[in-house]
Amino acid sequence: MIKRNPKAKPNFINWRFMTVSVVIVMVFSSLLARAAYIQIIEPDRLQKEGDLRSLRTTSTQVQRGIISDRNGQPLAISVPVQAVWADPKVIHEKGSLSNTKAWQALSDVLSIETNKLIEKVKNPKKRFIYLQRQVSPAMAQYVKQLALPGVYLKPESRRFYPTGEISSQIIGFTNVDDKGQEGIEKTYDDWLTGIPGQRQVRKDRHGRVIEDIAVVKEAQQAKDITLSIDQRIQSIAYRALKKYVKLNKATSGSAVVIDVTNGEVLAMVNSPSFNPNNRGQYQSFRVRNRAITDTFEPGSTVKPFVIASALINKVVEPDDIIDTSPGWMRIGGRRVADHRNYGKMDLTMILQKSSNIGVSKLALELTAPRLQATFADVGLGSDTGIGLIGETSGVLPMRRRWSDFELATMSFGYAITANTLQLAQAYAILASGGVSYPLSMIKRDEKPQGEQVIPRETALQVISMLESVTKLGGTGTQAQVEGYRVAGKTGTSRKAVAGGYGDDYVAVFAGVAPVSNPKLAIAVIVNEPKGDRYYGGDVAAPVFAEVMDGSLQLLNVAPDDKEVRLSRHQPMAQEQ
Repeated sequence: MIKRNPKAKPNFINWRFMTVSVVIVMVFSSLLARAAYIQIIEPDRLQKEGDLRSLRTTSTQVQRGIISDRNGQPLAISVPVQAVWADPKVIHEKGSLSNTKAWQALSDVLSIETNKLIEKVKNPKKRFIYLQRQVSPAMAQYVKQLALPGVYLKPESRRFYPTGEISSQIIGFTNVDDKGQEGIEKTYDDWLTGIPGQRQVRKDRHGRVIEDIAVVKEAQQAKDITLSIDQRIQSIAYRALKKYVKLNKATSGSAVVIDVTNGEVLAMVNSPSFNPNNRGQYQSFRVRNRAITDTFEPGSTVKPFVIASALINKVVEPDDIIDTSPGWMRIGGRRVADHRNYGKMDLTMILQKSSNIGVSKLALELTAPRLQATFADVGLGSDTGIGLIGETSGVLPMRRRWSDFELATMSFGYAITANTLQLAQAYAILASGGVSYPLSMIKRDEKPQGEQVIPRETALQVISMLESVTKLGGTGTQAQVEGYRVAGKTGTSRKAVAGGYGDDYVAVFAGVAPVSNPKLAIAVIVNEPKGDRYYGGDVAAPVFAEVMDGSLQLLNVAPDDKEVRLSRHQPMAQEQ
């Protein structure tokens, strides 16, 4: 057995040491050179590669502007919701579809058939697809708890309308992408829509933000809108209109309330209406803002402007007497008649009894151009300038030749058409002393400059005459408001059909109050009432009275005549 000498020293192999030393030096030199190359000579490429993996641009969510009434009550607001979306590539890579119970649960909560849901994520080449938009926070939380790989949540907003059907045709609504589709939402879409900001951040591999680097684009906040609408008056008007449309089994109805002193629209309602929060109720005929889109022949409600035109053009004096005997006359071979023979009448009585003969004789003295000029001055036949999408301007024919019969029928509201807003504006002009203020749906900070379109004295004379219409013996006694003096005019016109006029009617009432210091002008239209009650004094006047009464009290307008007593149930004259 060979024994090792414990005192023997290991042999030093020089070449091995040198080889190892050279290798180590070369490795470290290479690393040092590479590091120097990366950090000094060419740092940009790897920085770019790193940034591609970690730098992200995030968007800041900007809520759509709030629409509110003149008193600050919100009419349209945005509420936070979530969108459920999927990345089909991730779903297939991670085998997410194998969890059939979770997908069935997702199908149930989203109310989408399972096979249709699977079909949406079938293509693994797609990277983004919406499964459901605008889901509630509760639904979003349930989807989150399912923890399905490849299924994610994305914050968005949904428009909510607190007043529902009461203001729906004015406010309109937005689509799923928050773009205005109707009403104020569409008209002022750019104003209400903000621009999201963008920030550059660095995220880790788990998607968490670890560094906020810079602002790429500043966010532009959406702007709010304050309407001229008083939601309290809007509610009163809507309830009254809806009640009487239903009571008279009418097809539809509209009402407009205007502040006489500045041209602001305080209410604009239609029936039937719709709830913009429930899109399943969507029907085109419910969405239409009939107060501006639908025109009608205004009937006897234009007679005050015939009287005004006759006074302006000196065809008649305020105290002149017109002989309407025998209650009918032939004009160009056609018959024009009153309800009965009223004999000799002054201008006030012509309006009170709604005499077709009286205004026809005045119109024939006026001639067409002068009568048309007065109609045009009060806004008939032209756009109101209110700026709402869908407004129709109506028709005020301006041809050179008119037969006497055509001129006569125009004097009691045929051959011309107007919408509810135009009629309310015309009466607001009379009530303001002949001053036309530009109409507005936006609340004003200052009173606008008006234009004198009818002499003040003439306008006040006509308003005084119109007060007789709501008194005993007039055609509009049901328009009376206790404690207030009311001036107005009834109207009933047949609806035009192909080849002439049919059996359906439009019942109209337009008026102002209080007469001593007019504050509000209201026009009410009830379309196609059924049954024996179809006159404006029976159908539209009660709506006017209810709306005017509630509105004047809300606005704290002092009564102008404490001795006014209601006589709505007294016999009233029949309109023409």
